[in-house]
Amino acid sequence: MAQTQASSGGHDHGAGDVHDPKKYWPLVVGAIGVVFGDIGTSPLYAFKEAINAAAHRSLDIRESTIGVLSLILWVLILIVTIKYVLILLRADNKGEGGTFALMALGQSVAKRSSPLLFVLGIAGASFFYGDAVITPAISVLSAVEGLKLVAPGMERAVIPVALLVLVGLFWMQSQGTDRVARYLGPITALWFVVLGLGGAMHIADNFYVLTAINPLNGMMFVAKHGVIGLTIMGLVFLAATGAEALYADLGHFGRSPIQSGWMMLVLPSLLLNYFGQGALVMADPTALENPFYRLYPDWALIPMVILSTIATVIAGQAVITGAFSLTRQAIQLGLIPRLEIRHTSASMAGQIYMPRVNWMLFIAVCSAVLLFRNSSNLAAAYGVSVTAAMVIDSLMAFFVIWKCWKWPAWRAALLIIPFLMIEQVFFAANILKLFEGGWVPLTIAGSLCLIMFTWVRGTRLLAKATKRNEADLDWLVRKLETKPPHRVPGTAVFLTGDPYAAPTSMMHNLKHNRVMHERNILLSIKTEDTPRIARHERITIERISDHFIRIIARYGFMETPSVPKILEHCRRKDCSIDIGGTSFFLSRRSLRVSSKSEMPRWQERLYIALAGSAEDATTYFQIPTDRVVEVGTQVAV
Repeated sequence: MAQTQASSGGHDHGAGDVHDPKKYWPLVVGAIGVVFGDIGTSPLYAFKEAINAAAHRSLDIRESTIGVLSLILWVLILIVTIKYVLILLRADNKGEGGTFALMALGQSVAKRSSPLLFVLGIAGASFFYGDAVITPAISVLSAVEGLKLVAPGMERAVIPVALLVLVGLFWMQSQGTDRVARYLGPITALWFVVLGLGGAMHIADNFYVLTAINPLNGMMFVAKHGVIGLTIMGLVFLAATGAEALYADLGHFGRSPIQSGWMMLVLPSLLLNYFGQGALVMADPTALENPFYRLYPDWALIPMVILSTIATVIAGQAVITGAFSLTRQAIQLGLIPRLEIRHTSASMAGQIYMPRVNWMLFIAVCSAVLLFRNSSNLAAAYGVSVTAAMVIDSLMAFFVIWKCWKWPAWRAALLIIPFLMIEQVFFAANILKLFEGGWVPLTIAGSLCLIMFTWVRGTRLLAKATKRNEADLDWLVRKLETKPPHRVPGTAVFLTGDPYAAPTSMMHNLKHNRVMHERNILLSIKTEDTPRIARHERITIERISDHFIRIIARYGFMETPSVPKILEHCRRKDCSIDIGGTSFFLSRRSLRVSSKSEMPRWQERLYIALAGSAEDATTYFQIPTDRVVEVGTQVAV
């Protein structure tokens, strides 16, 4: 199995050469465009929701503003800057980050804890999808709500305009985003500059706002107001949504460009904007309705609504791209059925489009907009999935720091437990909003967990049932060499999950047709617990006999297998296979319910439905359709 490693400092993984300024600064700008889109749109709604929650409960605005700002400041410093930017970006899996990268990295070194890390990985990925539904909805709605300030009569247009923007966003996915991506960085950089300027213009409205720098103000505010304080604390966490994207996008840009973008532009701009909103509200309580847009003069309102909408589309784009990437990883790790994957860029392997995922997300996002109708209602649903994902990241990070970085367990716990305690308080604060909308991400995450666990369990039971009907390959080869069947010219490739067992398709071909090809290749495609496999490690070729060859193709969980490319690799290793003269034998299993199944009847039916929805292996592995022979078998699960 390919080795998996973690970097604990010094060496910077990722795209580009960090020592060449001509390559480094474009990476920084690109990271600003892709990585920070989600967290960069939080000023549109985070402070507004928290301070309005305080105002609706008749709390003192001055005291509430200082408490909310103090909490926002220290969340951005402790959770985003220290945990994600300075610590987790160093916990890379061959240069890649994200939930599955962290899970695979932990599993590779903490063997005893592997089942726990597997469960945590599935749960973390499931919560990400809840985030992927709510982020585009709340971001676009909060941006378009600026129309109400432009002209009060435009309030009715908010939902139709938001839905129109979302239609454009999801339609754009099939066109590929590589051409658009080069403009995302400069536009988002402009967005952050405008954020900072808007806030800086108003801090002088009330310099008392700077006392929020003292963390005791935030802690005392929550302690003083009990459950109300905890509810407001949950809304404060909206300021940190998108922090997990810093880690997930590590492989695209590398650690150093992400850190530079955050420290030099993103964090200062966010803090200036939040403190500007706070000073404005303390000076003018009527600004509570929408403190973000009130930062800017009347003549700038329409340009700001347009820029905000563009920024939220970019934030939505980043989340949708992340959902595609995570889904591909889940397919490769065997957590969900195969789904269609289209590559939209010849030069960038990460640029993919998944039609079914795209339109399922589109339906879910539009449903969220129509169900909640405004950003304030959606805010109640948002924090649950983000805080849950962060708690899971912290738990998995403990194993990586302990086992990969070789820290003593007590030292790793000393580092992670403070983050866990903070995140668990925020999670508890968000759970208070369970019946106000928090049930939405929990329902999405719970449904996806159920699907993944059902698929993993069903696939394991199916493999067990299939293995009973398979013969040992070496035994079969010896038997065929001593008593050869009729041989026909050409090459037969049998796709199989177990390269050491005779595939069902081969056994049925022998049984019914009583022939074998002159050359028979058993092709097995394996997914390793590393993001990518080096080209020279991709293919292993073993000649079993004069007529049989075993080929094992290894892929990382961030790569998409391709049979034509595998055959191209084989040619370079002196195993020439003419694809035009080759027959590909695949087993098509027809699953049926069994009274002796180890799964409950409902789960059995769910697994069969999932298997029926899977992408055809011919299409998924890019096998020429006119060269495929499918052999059907019935299997009881």
